[in-house]
Amino acid sequence: MILLLPAAVFAVLYLASRRRDARRLRNGVFLVAAIACALGALLTEAARTTPFTVLLATFGAVVLVGVLAVLLVGNGITMIRLEGRSLGNLLSLFAGVAILVLPVLAVLLVLGLDLSPLPSWAAILLVAVGVLLGFACLYAAATFAAFGVYSLVYSRFRHTVAPDVVVILGSGLIDGQVPPLLRSRLDLALRIHRSARPGTRRPLLIPSGGQGDDEPRPEGVAMAEYLIANGAEPADVLPETESTSTRENLLRSRELQESSGRTGDTLVVTNNYHVLRAALLARSIGSDAQVIGSPTAAYYVPSAFLREYIAIMVEHRMLNALAIAGVAGLVALAVVWSLLPI
Repeated sequence: MILLLPAAVFAVLYLASRRRDARRLRNGVFLVAAIACALGALLTEAARTTPFTVLLATFGAVVLVGVLAVLLVGNGITMIRLEGRSLGNLLSLFAGVAILVLPVLAVLLVLGLDLSPLPSWAAILLVAVGVLLGFACLYAAATFAAFGVYSLVYSRFRHTVAPDVVVILGSGLIDGQVPPLLRSRLDLALRIHRSARPGTRRPLLIPSGGQGDDEPRPEGVAMAEYLIANGAEPADVLPETESTSTRENLLRSRELQESSGRTGDTLVVTNNYHVLRAALLARSIGSDAQVIGSPTAAYYVPSAFLREYIAIMVEHRMLNALAIAGVAGLVALAVVWSLLPI
């Protein structure tokens, strides 16, 4: 049960970090580490009385990973059928294939292949490649677990502010009109707008989004039209039409908020899969805004989560590069040591 001590430490770190600011990715790292250590402790204790438990748990984990991979491949096919063959829509298909192929390849390179016919240097290099590939798989699994678990946890938080401003983050238009994905954000913003207590000022609605290369008009304009057509007063809608990314959505919307004299609390509305990244970006620009999410079609969620994960990994590329470079350096030293004459 020695793993219960690090589990308790990670749990305390998670609670303290989340209380300080829930908009931190490290919260997910602490939470997943606490869960992993607790499960490890339970499995270790069970293995003492029933050695077969370890084998059963390993088999169950392999089956779950295989099922996940098959579901991702199926989701990728669904995305292609319903949304078209864009790179973003292929992510779940690629992820499913990678889960099925890359860990098996890593194990074969390290343990399963007969490398005796090869020169010693070639065999050592192949084993090194297998080790690096295995680490890459574990690193991707761990970081995605931290992101995915905490995304689900954070998206369940209830906002605690009576907002003075509601910023609605844009997404792509279809033929210049608001599609269902974006409509869900706008509908949630309208519900918040209408829920203002009697006698209080309704929050200002800032639909935020510029014009993409494939769009006939800015997203903010189409979003503003939808809000007004569905009951919002024109005076309560102030579109932002210049931004080209989530970070710019937040920055330019804050400029509009300040210029309009709205200095109260801000609530940002997006879809549930996008909540954590939007919150991280809000924190990075010094905003105290809370972020909430609207529902998303189930078939769309896996690819959307994968896109968010990749975006966060890119935004933290220096930290990821340091982690991978550190392991690569250790493997390189091991290779050099193995090739030195004794």
